[in-house]
Amino acid sequence: MDLEELAEGIRNFEGVTRKKQIEDIVSIFETVRPEYKDAIVDFGDDAAVIDIGGDDVILFAADGIWGRLLDASPWWAGYGAVVVNVNDIAAMGGRPLAMVDIASSKSDASCKELMEGLAEGIRKFGVPVVGGHVHPDTNYTSLSVAIIGIAKKDCIIRSDTAKPGDLVIAAYDMDGKIGPNSPYSWDTTSYKEPKIVRERYLVTRKIGELKLASAGKDISNPGLVGTLGMLCETSRVGASMDLEKVPRPEDVDFTQWLKVHPGTGYVFTAVPEKAEECVKVFEEAGLTAAVVGKIEEGSKLDIYDSTGKVTVFDFSKDSITGISTG
Repeated sequence: MDLEELAEGIRNFEGVTRKKQIEDIVSIFETVRPEYKDAIVDFGDDAAVIDIGGDDVILFAADGIWGRLLDASPWWAGYGAVVVNVNDIAAMGGRPLAMVDIASSKSDASCKELMEGLAEGIRKFGVPVVGGHVHPDTNYTSLSVAIIGIAKKDCIIRSDTAKPGDLVIAAYDMDGKIGPNSPYSWDTTSYKEPKIVRERYLVTRKIGELKLASAGKDISNPGLVGTLGMLCETSRVGASMDLEKVPRPEDVDFTQWLKVHPGTGYVFTAVPEKAEECVKVFEEAGLTAAVVGKIEEGSKLDIYDSTGKVTVFDFSKDSITGISTG
């Protein structure tokens, strides 16, 4: 495996480059910052954290489904909308409560498929869609979902709190298969019993309650390295990742695997004395977890193996979302 070629492929991967416009969008809202007084966490994390007084906080997130995936299968788009939104709340150590959706459809058939996919996601994850809005007469099909959750204020897992010296942990549900509509989707939920699905994605609540993680994100469209890059960017740190330590399935090309968006997968950080227990809690819930690297001073995210080391991102000149809050 050529490391320089791999690094270039990750930098130019569509799952990474599609995040670039976020920086310009977020800058527009800087002029109204005084209105954000109740937001403990806002842009740059998997979910916003809203202070409502007391020990609990509201987690609030939203995701739109990529048009390419919608065209391939409205059913999977509906189902996937539940998966990605639930994971955004779980990544913060929270419990998802409910969702609302906004759907547009060019036909009754596509609308029905979207809603049936959403309904199956509700059955699997136990998080209801409680309202929303439908445009029944558009010339396209689209779907966006917003979700709220709840967590204890002192148990939140943020992505901007990693510190040099922390260890990087990758955790995946390895009982999965490449999804039907994308070579970069790893389906770990559609064929499992709801009880198993819920046990595995809710393991992050236990990690949050035990305060085992110093930071974390769910592995999303940018894949493992790209997601770690977003965490480093918001925390204003660097990192190094040992590719030979990354959990991987035997029947998936490793370059492809590093770009996969898993149904259940996380990149967390932990102080060295808590990393082993964090890995253990993930594995007790049925995930495969391993320490794969370390958070470092500076701005570079490096990957390495027995053949050498290369820099994938240098955040002194590169950006993924452009959001730095740590």
